[in-house]
Amino acid sequence: MSQASAEIHASTEKPGRNVRIRWYLIALLVIGGIVNYLDRNNLSIANTTIAKEFGLNALQMGLLLSAFSWPYAIANLPAGYLVDKFGPKKMFAWAAGLWSIVSMLSSMANSFGFLYAARVALGVAESPFFTSGLKVADKWFNKNERALPVSIVNTGSQIANAIAPPLLTFLMLTMSWRGMFLVIGALGVIVALVWLRIYRDPTMKEQFIIKGEEFEEQVKPKEKPAGWGELLKKKNTWFMVLGAFGIFYTVWVYLTWLPSYLQTARGFSLSQIGWLAGLPFLCGIAGVLAGGIFSGKAIARGVPVIRARKIPIVGGALLAAAAVLPVAYVENTALAIVLLSVGYFAAQVPIGVLWTLASDIAEPNQVASLGAIQNFGGFLGAAVAPIVTGLILDATGGNYTLVFLIGGVLLIVGAASYGFFVKDRRKPAAA
Repeated sequence: MSQASAEIHASTEKPGRNVRIRWYLIALLVIGGIVNYLDRNNLSIANTTIAKEFGLNALQMGLLLSAFSWPYAIANLPAGYLVDKFGPKKMFAWAAGLWSIVSMLSSMANSFGFLYAARVALGVAESPFFTSGLKVADKWFNKNERALPVSIVNTGSQIANAIAPPLLTFLMLTMSWRGMFLVIGALGVIVALVWLRIYRDPTMKEQFIIKGEEFEEQVKPKEKPAGWGELLKKKNTWFMVLGAFGIFYTVWVYLTWLPSYLQTARGFSLSQIGWLAGLPFLCGIAGVLAGGIFSGKAIARGVPVIRARKIPIVGGALLAAAAVLPVAYVENTALAIVLLSVGYFAAQVPIGVLWTLASDIAEPNQVASLGAIQNFGGFLGAAVAPIVTGLILDATGGNYTLVFLIGGVLLIVGAASYGFFVKDRRKPAAA
């Protein structure tokens, strides 16, 4: 028995029901994710309105829509390190407070430059959110349980994507796009204050109860603790970056251009696209949960952990590609929406699981860091997608065929990267 275990067994502390707090923390992270993504989506909903008010063409709107993603992708790298160092309580509270202030300041924008700068600041402020969620799941759940809470946290973004078109369209039509930015910013302040009030890390006793032998292994002294930079020397890290790039690219085509696609290519009015644009994102909620549930059940049936993560990642990406590619050639609007919904459902199946995969592969002190590096790759794809889409639409007079073809091909690239090249390369523990 290790010294840490001996101290735990000697403790008179009674954690018992206190462990239940972990599900309340997950619920609050879901709410935080909803607000986080409403802040990201508000510009997509106001896309055509702001373009008309500021006199912007499709390329300029593409630049504006991607202004969030570039700094978000880059800021993920230090954000993961900072979450590992300072913990999720401080980092999530700071992040939620800052992104809310930026959202409210955005309502005062009177030029392309002002709004562009605000989107850059929003990208930096929101970067610690998912790594904080991953760190919370790593602290409060064992490896067999972890996929489900991580997936549940990721449903927050999908719930937001689903309700954003009708909710934000309603807010914009009743109080202008500036009022919409103010309301969503205020919600973030409330989330930050509640998080500061209720979050705490698990005690040693609670971690032992939750994780058992896994926790004892974590507290054993390591011969040579690896530095953060060591992650960049590993093949898994780079193939996770490439895989996330391919999957996130297509997801962000949906997030940034779907309302405009329905309006300009399919002929729907602004009020009609509210619920219609939300359909694929409603399917995305089921997709995120399906990935986490499948992964957990596979492990329970004896499938090796890494393989149980890769099956939904690869399968989801391939199914998404099979649904997105035909949209380029479908003239029937109803069929196109069905394919877009299936495509988004499948594209979301890997999202929660690939975060959990990072916690399976990384050392305990590098979980948030590896998750952040992977998310960096994903948001490079997210940053490129709106610009490339804008360029294609400007060059083709608004034709979306090439947009869907590129999205489908990159999904296949993402599936191949995870399927063939991400492996369990850790050395077996000495007996």
